[in-house]
Amino acid sequence: MIKKITAQDWLPYDKIFEDGIIENNGNFIKIIKVIPINYVLKSSIEKEAILNSFKLFLKTCDFNMQILIQSRKEDLNSYISQIKSQIEIEKNENIKDIFQNFINYIQIQNKEKNSSSKNFYIIVNYRVKEKEEKPMKFIKENLNEKYFKIKDSLSRCGNLVFDVSSKKEAEKILYSFCNLRRSLKFL
Repeated sequence: MIKKITAQDWLPYDKIFEDGIIENNGNFIKIIKVIPINYVLKSSIEKEAILNSFKLFLKTCDFNMQILIQSRKEDLNSYISQIKSQIEIEKNENIKDIFQNFINYIQIQNKEKNSSSKNFYIIVNYRVKEKEEKPMKFIKENLNEKYFKIKDSLSRCGNLVFDVSSKKEAEKILYSFCNLRRSLKFL
């Protein structure tokens, strides 16, 4: 008899806890969101300091981690619609022209440069070995310690670092990776 595979069988996790920690086959995962600085805009002295801080990050974080980058094409239609609605209520013709020129500029730039946005995530985990029983408190402390090391190190580089600390946030991120086209509306 052939076993029917359900959606739950191929999902990349067993459980998501209320604090955003994901469990998958004895592996506990924490997602960390990073909003990076614009390195290109920095002076040479700032770039050197950032690189030194990043080296320290790599040396300090003596545990396995994954860095994930999610890139998606920007949908500027809602932004352009907002500007068009402002044009309709604007009385000054010069301002209307400025708005329209701005819309044209956005559309041209988007076509030429194929605008996209990127989300950066760092994934850390704690694996429970076979026959090992660690209390959830210990596992969470281990994951939080890794998070704080990453946050401290990457903040020195100028990045903003956030803990994905709710079930809803973790679900949205997982959904966006599993269902990229539909998720553009949700992130």
